[in-house]
Amino acid sequence: MSRQNNMPERYAELKLTPEQISEIEETFARADKAQHEFETWSQEAIDRTIQSVAQIVANSKTFHELVELGIQESDFGDPISREAKRFKIRGILRDCLREKSVGIVEEIPEKRIVKYAKPVGVIGCIIPATNPDLTPAGNAIYAIKARNAIIFSPHPRTLKTSRKTIELMREGLKRVGAPEDLVQILGYKAKINKGYSEALMTKVDLIIATGGQGVVRRAYMSGTPAYAVGAGNATMIWDETAVQDLNKAAFNTMRSKTSDFGSGCSADGNIVIHESIYDAALKELVAVGGYMLSASEQEAMRKVMWDDECHRLPDTVALSPQAMAKAAGFSIPDDRKFLIASHNTGIFKPTLEGIWCFEKLTTLLAVHQYKGEFQNAIDTIMAIHAVGGIGHSVGIFSFDESHIHRLAMVARVGRIMVRQAQSKANAGSVNNGMPMTSSIGCGSWAGNATCENIHLKHYMNLTWVSKEFDKPDSVSDAELFGEFYDAELEKIQYSPF
Repeated sequence: MSRQNNMPERYAELKLTPEQISEIEETFARADKAQHEFETWSQEAIDRTIQSVAQIVANSKTFHELVELGIQESDFGDPISREAKRFKIRGILRDCLREKSVGIVEEIPEKRIVKYAKPVGVIGCIIPATNPDLTPAGNAIYAIKARNAIIFSPHPRTLKTSRKTIELMREGLKRVGAPEDLVQILGYKAKINKGYSEALMTKVDLIIATGGQGVVRRAYMSGTPAYAVGAGNATMIWDETAVQDLNKAAFNTMRSKTSDFGSGCSADGNIVIHESIYDAALKELVAVGGYMLSASEQEAMRKVMWDDECHRLPDTVALSPQAMAKAAGFSIPDDRKFLIASHNTGIFKPTLEGIWCFEKLTTLLAVHQYKGEFQNAIDTIMAIHAVGGIGHSVGIFSFDESHIHRLAMVARVGRIMVRQAQSKANAGSVNNGMPMTSSIGCGSWAGNATCENIHLKHYMNLTWVSKEFDKPDSVSDAELFGEFYDAELEKIQYSPF
């Protein structure tokens, strides 16, 4: 029986088959047993365990094989840039090894507070088709570090890849004597579908959900505490100072836009460019591999990317620019790395008219021009977020600190990357201090529980131990109320407290 929810009632509501119910119950029971055994392990033994699990998946040879299998299964994605994601697993391991997860993990002497880490229990994790290897590896390392067990629900489109990843991690657990059932995946006995994943989310103690808005909504409606992510639509601002290094600005966008053929929610989708550098910026984008779509090509592209009700069509997600062009009925040179939409792009409405400010999820970039003062760029960001991507990420290529500050003061996003390649930076990088993750929270703006990168602290509970001060930390009423203090109203005391 789940610790929080009425599972027989939930199984009936979701119309699960006997095989699905049996697999969830048996998997959870094994995970629960393994977690209770593992939570007694020492910090040293736990760290050795996550090193074993990370290495067995993220070594170059094995991850190469996983990437090949994932692309073969899903029929989308770029093998070269996806293979580079193994460094994210290394980064998650690096971050974990630098932190404690057993006993005292933080002390605040001036407040006489000591914090003790405790495991959550059994975590459920939903795997997207775009990251069938990275998402399970990263989440498993964090979960194990925090002394939890984790059960994965794979995407049916990449079931084999995720299953192979979990099997490898179980080998990594076995070789250090850790319980193999700390890491498990559904789908051996029963068919994976939405109802099955929802049942898992209801059963476990915590959910980590990475996927579309449907997955996020189901996670929050499950009755289980959840960290679910919002939709991306990463937008960059290039102000007039970007002219100092337009080549780097363009190169950053090329790297971000082409990473795994733009499948990531962090990939640059829009650039808002100041009028004074607009023409030069477009030339630089072409110089680094962009292809400027003509008006007719852009319209043809629109028809293969969205239907007339603005729903993103799945067949053109995460394709090379050449494959995108072919789908739209034309061809482009083999050396082009991404497509650029520049016609009628300054419209920011949730309609076909404003479709070029929507999230792209492929190797297509939209450019928008802003005129005059920097506030107009901020207003454009706000307008784009009213259509999609609120809470996620913004980037700015500027050397004007006042512009960076003004944007940070008002942008309704969890992270702003300054002069960095967005999809290579906002989820953590060796070149910045962002926590490494494969799951990006978008805050209350997007209906998420956190606006942070999901990292180790989100996988554990904390017990705060408090000791009394030698002297009370109190201040006078006059100090508290300031100009509103009225001595006459404070003369009557009903208690000494």
